[in-house]
Amino acid sequence: MSSKTSVKGSCFCGAVELEVSGSPEAMGYCHCESCRHWSAGPVNAFSLWKPDSVRVTRGADKIGSYAKTDNSHRKWCKECGGHLMTDHPHMGLVDVYAAVIPTFDYHPGLHVFYSESVLPIHDGLPKMRDVPAEMGGSGETMAE
Repeated sequence: MSSKTSVKGSCFCGAVELEVSGSPEAMGYCHCESCRHWSAGPVNAFSLWKPDSVRVTRGADKIGSYAKTDNSHRKWCKECGGHLMTDHPHMGLVDVYAAVIPTFDYHPGLHVFYSESVLPIHDGLPKMRDVPAEMGGSGETMAE
């Protein structure tokens, strides 16, 4: 994805619209308990962006936020409850959920927090025990 390319997305009802531009820092699947619980699913498809690559273009006043910990500030639409993104201030990145930007060319590169997985996935991608060392994790991988 070139730096001139942008992709639009929205919440479930469309009241909040956003745009991502450039290229994400990483794409993959998160298996941590927090993401699973928040998304009400067994795995969360993420795309991590630098904050200046994510822009809310409509409905900023309709965005709610919740931080269970300082690591993740989860955002959703107050109108429909549709999930939008999670700010990760310690990493300096924003996770825009892949499903929110449906026309984005999503190519996952790894699984994170695979040690917490409840849905084994055999896809040949690296399975990280937690997160890569450059993101503050152990950098340890696991077998599929």
